[in-house]
Amino acid sequence: MSASPCGSIMTPMIKKARPALLRLLLAADEPGAVRLVRRLLDSGVDHERVLLGLVAPVMAYVGHLWQHNRLSVAHEHAASSVAERVVAAVRVHAGARPHRRDRLVIACPEGEWHTLPPRLLAETLRLQGWPVTFLGAGLPAAHLTVYLQQYHPVAVLLSASLTVRLPQARRSVLAARRAGVPVLAGGAGFGHDARLALRLGAHAWASGPSDAAALLHDWPPKEPAHATLEHLADEEHARLCRAIPGLTDSAMQILREEFPPLHDYDRRQLEATRDDLQHILNFLAAAVYLDECTVFTEFIGWLASVLAARDVPPGSVQPVLAHFQNTLDGRPRTQRILAAGQHALGIALQGSPAPPLL
Repeated sequence: MSASPCGSIMTPMIKKARPALLRLLLAADEPGAVRLVRRLLDSGVDHERVLLGLVAPVMAYVGHLWQHNRLSVAHEHAASSVAERVVAAVRVHAGARPHRRDRLVIACPEGEWHTLPPRLLAETLRLQGWPVTFLGAGLPAAHLTVYLQQYHPVAVLLSASLTVRLPQARRSVLAARRAGVPVLAGGAGFGHDARLALRLGAHAWASGPSDAAALLHDWPPKEPAHATLEHLADEEHARLCRAIPGLTDSAMQILREEFPPLHDYDRRQLEATRDDLQHILNFLAAAVYLDECTVFTEFIGWLASVLAARDVPPGSVQPVLAHFQNTLDGRPRTQRILAAGQHALGIALQGSPAPPLL
């Protein structure tokens, strides 16, 4: 997350509050979490520091706890719900801030359900005087076009937390372009720099809320080179998407042959395994769509750490990737990305890092 324009987001009070907020979020203690944040605000801590120096890093740590199997999905969802209420409390405490006339729209592409990052973005921009409309999670591109044509904002800020949603993000970018509205893209799904955002046709990329606010001070940016994704003409992506159901079935059979513990799995474990296989294929499809190996290799590294934390040998992914390579022949882009995934898995098998200290 970028540093706040008002200075370092880390202060002694913020540092002390992080473990306290974490405990309250994990306990799903909404009143306690809201009281903690209000005390900080009443004592003079800047609203933006609370959002970006407290709420954002604490929730990132909650995500690390889930990844390393120290927190259930239900607990993570409860913590996220409380965090959203905390963000709302910050907004109420800040009062009416917008003084600019130009309106911004924040949207998530279809299939993207992570709403806390765009809410943090929305409140940061409101604190800087922008009127902001957040259109919520998973908005279909056609509905985005209609809304933009009706209200004519100066920018669409497109938020994606998962790289696998970038094909849908491309449709949202095209929808905004049809309405004549420039796009500022951001979120973990777009990676660590502007490459993927510009490849999808966005006008600019922001590393976080503070960076987005800075970019909007000189908006719109110069039009970037038009992104056409010419490689999609080879139909590799479309063919792969059509093959995903059958590939999932055949990969399950490979696991039954190559991974004996699968025979003792209960129904829930088998469903989770099937979900993992579909995730592998969906990320592979996104990588093929973008012609970007890192989309797949970073996912494979992440998946290996998740499996290891749940006492599932990450090496069980090897026969699956080998099966996909043997099955999906005659597709050079797909083969190249799968080979990179095999290499990434080999590196991941050497060990997974523990969650960083809060």
